[in-house]
Formats: sequence, structure tokens, C-alpha cells
Amino acid sequence: MGLTKLGKKALITGITGQDGSYLAEFLLSKGYEVHGLIRRASTFNTYRIDHIYVDPHEVNAQLFLHYGDLSDSEQISNIIQKVRPDEVYHLGAQSHVKVSFDMPEYTGNVTALGSVRLLEAICRNDAQIKVYQASSSEMFGRAVAPQNEATLFSPTSPYAVAKVYAYWMARNYRDGYGLFASNGILFNHESPRRGEIFVTRKTTMAIANILAKKQNFLFIGNLEPKRDWGYAPEYVEMMWQILQQKEPGDFVVGTGEQHTVQEFVELAFDYVGLDWESKVKIDPRYFRPTETENLVADSGKIIRTLGWTPKVRFNDLIKIMVDADMRRVGLHPIGEGDELLHKFFPNRWWRVD
Repeated sequence: MGLTKLGKKALITGITGQDGSYLAEFLLSKGYEVHGLIRRASTFNTYRIDHIYVDPHEVNAQLFLHYGDLSDSEQISNIIQKVRPDEVYHLGAQSHVKVSFDMPEYTGNVTALGSVRLLEAICRNDAQIKVYQASSSEMFGRAVAPQNEATLFSPTSPYAVAKVYAYWMARNYRDGYGLFASNGILFNHESPRRGEIFVTRKTTMAIANILAKKQNFLFIGNLEPKRDWGYAPEYVEMMWQILQQKEPGDFVVGTGEQHTVQEFVELAFDYVGLDWESKVKIDPRYFRPTETENLVADSGKIIRTLGWTPKVRFNDLIKIMVDADMRRVGLHPIGEGDELLHKFFPNRWWRVD
């Protein structure tokens, strides 16, 4: 994909998260002026984007951060009015499924109603703005696999229920007010920037810490759920592609491959020569009250319309993540993951972590 300078403005909610940071890098490489919504706190949580941040007083600054909160409609409206973006990528949410059972009201307020506040602010200020709504494969829940755009939702967590609400509100604003609002229903996508409480990153980080003698065991929950895992930088490119279409729509994005959590854990430990069964302990506290067991994408629509062909597959993803976490703790990585990155992405637009 070329790096034609487009001269557009984009606003990203959730810019400090995994997807937000990669998307910011990608849009900057495209010549966008990028604005990000961040929550005010006593400590900074911008480490994923520190390498692309430039003091806004500098003449070449293209990244600007704004304090705001998805629970505050006035703040959101003011930011939309001030920035006047061409595109809004709504990635911000309380996005951890297990946490959503502990904080269902907060999850609904931020993940569901936060989307409505944003859509309403856009509709009132400038209905020409294009909106990407980050939907989730978790919305499918117990639906029969594989899942595509026509599959009926059957959510099994407060997070998934909130995402279903946000999905349908995006559709409602599209149908009722003519808003260019597209839903990207992304299946699991991981990277070295994945949050440390998510099972994939928790696993690769534990492996690095065990090798570095900083940790003895990995405590984990249910090993049986089946997921469709891809590589986050490839998925954020699809977010952008979705908003470049002539018409808004809904798109499932996934690799079409399915693996259990146990397979991820086994292969990750095997990559570094460790016996996973001697290092992994099951802790019931990490089990969810209700579980989504079987997710795998039928990405036929996005393959036909956008030519979606993921490069990084399951085994590759594991190697990339383990190598990165080994490097983080000061160990020399195995290196196969690094070699795959150089092979698949010789003109990479993001920084390898």
C-alpha cells in the first residue's frame, strides 16, 4: 500500500490502546493530521504513542491529543466542533470481556452509550464526517461458526451486549440520518502492544519473565475457547480501507483460521523450548460466568470488496509476540518472529516493539 499524502484530518478515540496507536502511525504515514482522545489522569498512559508524539508547538507537528471522556457528551461535542475531522475512528471502550462482568454498568456507559454520544455529536456538528465504529466478534457469542455479516448476534457478556448496542446505533444513524457510519466487526487481533491482561499477551509476557527468572508460573483461565487470531497492524489498515469506500457498510475481518487458547499457550511455550504443562496453572477466578466458545470469521465480503489477504498467521503471530517480550526483559529473542516481519513487511510503517 502506497504512502500517498492525503492531507486529511482524523480523530481517534482510544488512541492510546493497541489499535489506536497502530492506526495513528498508519494515518500519519498517509499524511493525515491525527487527533486523539485521551482521558485525564494523574499519570500519563501514552507509552504506545510516545515514539510518534511531537510537541504541538513544533511546526511539523501532525499529532494532537485532547482530553475527553466518552461519558461526557459536552466534551465530545466540543472536540468534534474544534477539530472538524474528515474521519472519526471510534475505538475507545471498556474492552476487556472479563472486566465487563465485574463492571457492567460502567461498560454499558462507556462502550454502548459512549458510541451514541459520539454519533450524536457528529450528526449535530457535521454529518459529512465519516465514522468507523469498532465492533467486535464477541457480539456473535453462541452463534454457529463461521460468522459473517448476516450472522445473528448472540452476545454472552456485558461487553458484547454493549458492542451490539453500539453496532445497531451506528446502523440507525446511517439509515435514519444518512451518516457515513461503518461497522468493522473485527475478530481477535493481537500484537506486542496488546494489553497485559489479555490472555495472549499475558502468555507471551509470562514466558519472557519465566526465562528471565522474574516469574515462576502463568496463571490462566479457560483453555477451551476457540478464536480467530490475526495481527493488529494489518487490521487497522482495514479500518482505513473501510472508510475509503464509496458507501458505508458492515464488514467482518478475520483470518478464517480457528485455534484454542490451549493451542496458543502450547505453541508459545514450545517456541522457546519450555514445557507448558509444568509452568501453567489454571485459576478459576479467570473463568467468565458465561463463555463465548466458538468464533471464526467468514471474511468473504471483505475479501471480495477490499482484497483482504492477511499475511501473518497464527504461528507467525506467536513468534512475533514472544520475540518482542523477550527483548523487553533484556533477553536475546529467538528471532523467527523478527525474520517474518522483515519478510512480510519490508516497507513497514509502524515501529516494531
